[in-house]
Amino acid sequence: MNAPNPYETAFSIAAVERDTGLAKDTLRVWERRYGFPAPMRDANGERLYPADQVEKLRMIRRLLDHGRRPARVVGASVEELSTMLDACLCPEGGAPAGRDDGLLQLVRLHRSVELAAALRQALMKQGLQRFVAQTVAPLAAAVGEAWMRGEVDVPEEHLFTEQVQNVLRGAIGAHASIAGRPRVLLTTFPEEEHVLGLLMAEAMLVPEGASCLSLGTRTPLADIRSAAVGGGFDIVGLSFSIAYPARQAIEGLLELRSLLPEGIELWAGGAAVRDKQKRLPGIRVVGDLEDTMAALQDWRARNGAEG
Repeated sequence: MNAPNPYETAFSIAAVERDTGLAKDTLRVWERRYGFPAPMRDANGERLYPADQVEKLRMIRRLLDHGRRPARVVGASVEELSTMLDACLCPEGGAPAGRDDGLLQLVRLHRSVELAAALRQALMKQGLQRFVAQTVAPLAAAVGEAWMRGEVDVPEEHLFTEQVQNVLRGAIGAHASIAGRPRVLLTTFPEEEHVLGLLMAEAMLVPEGASCLSLGTRTPLADIRSAAVGGGFDIVGLSFSIAYPARQAIEGLLELRSLLPEGIELWAGGAAVRDKQKRLPGIRVVGDLEDTMAALQDWRARNGAEG
């Protein structure tokens, strides 16, 4: 039996950037400074990253999001990184507050019917906003952490996302307001395909009387501007997952800000833009779901609008 060809399962530097959210320049600097990652080269001299190195880079990215410095983590072993992640996620040795490990287990076991039923039951008990804040957000974080560790694969992540989307869309439809203010246009940039952040934001806003329209994901900047201006929207809201390169998000947001009229606010949320407010003048960086509500209240206070 022939040994597997490592080049067939390797990732280009562009693919690693999309997968981990680590910029190409960062990967090159680390390679020179720390000796990791250590890519192979193809026949054209282009970098190719083995799957195990990409998995380690995911863990490093997550630790950076928790405030660790590159010098402390890039040279660490996978075992050391895993220990650091455990300390970040469960500082007291238990599950993160609010997380239901039973739901995470259903994701891991591909128990889609049971997962959907459990989500619907939680929604009925908690109401839409509490369901998002106390069930969906912790579960999404747990699935993201498990994916970054390699404990959850793409099929499980898709199962989770699909079931949560189904439940949220039904609940949002029951609360939808046509005439409410502000009017919020929700979407993502062309290379961002994760929709859950948009749905969570919408689920927090619509019970407050905001009128939301989602364009879905992967919308060109010119189309975002056209829809925002043509539809008379007050706010454009964008979501960025951890896999989206932060530099690309910042550049795109600044460009979109320059395209939009001054009277249309631009909000951005998600892991890729967390703690980037100083680099995004004229843009409201929404840190979490609670901050979404604060941003809504601020807008209404400035504009004298009620829900």
